[in-house]
Amino acid sequence: MNELMELIAVIIFPVGLILFVQLFGRAYRNRPDDRIGVRRNVTQPKPIRSLGLLSPYQTAANLPLVPDSLEIRGRAWVIDGGTIAIQRTKIRLAGIDAPEIDMPWGRNSKWAMVNICRGQIITAKLTGERSGDRLIATCYLADGRDIGAELVKRGLALDLPRFSNGLYRPFEPAGARQKLHSATFARPTSDAHEPTRSVRKTG
Repeated sequence: MNELMELIAVIIFPVGLILFVQLFGRAYRNRPDDRIGVRRNVTQPKPIRSLGLLSPYQTAANLPLVPDSLEIRGRAWVIDGGTIAIQRTKIRLAGIDAPEIDMPWGRNSKWAMVNICRGQIITAKLTGERSGDRLIATCYLADGRDIGAELVKRGLALDLPRFSNGLYRPFEPAGARQKLHSATFARPTSDAHEPTRSVRKTG
């Protein structure tokens, strides 16, 4: 009888040890790691390419949401002549085309917009569309002036008739188009400020 018990112990003990090591190893691999910057078993979101003007690295998680009121109000942080940020939401001015910051006249356009917005509460009337990671809006100063029109009046942005229906063309000073065209600023009419429908914020 003792010999039988010893034989059973010899067989069972190694099997139990192997099972214990396997279970412990699996639990160890799946444990939360408290080291800074270490994350385990994280599934990265797949990039979305089907929303128009998104880069391959933009996902639904970081796209701006449009509030139900279609309005954002606050002080503006100027990114460039055609883009501001209000309450951390990037906004593209509707219907105008301003030079990018790295183009000729780009810095002039940005600082003109800084002067227009300085000390002002800006009201952005959203169209419900977006251009890339920016919401599209017509933006107004407290006295009702359209800041896009103000920039066009200074000769540092142009009317974009494809989206404005020519609204801002009368504000362009004489020679503005020639000046910006000669600075290789102007882009073809088919250039990609094509708006895409955005997602409404609910609740």
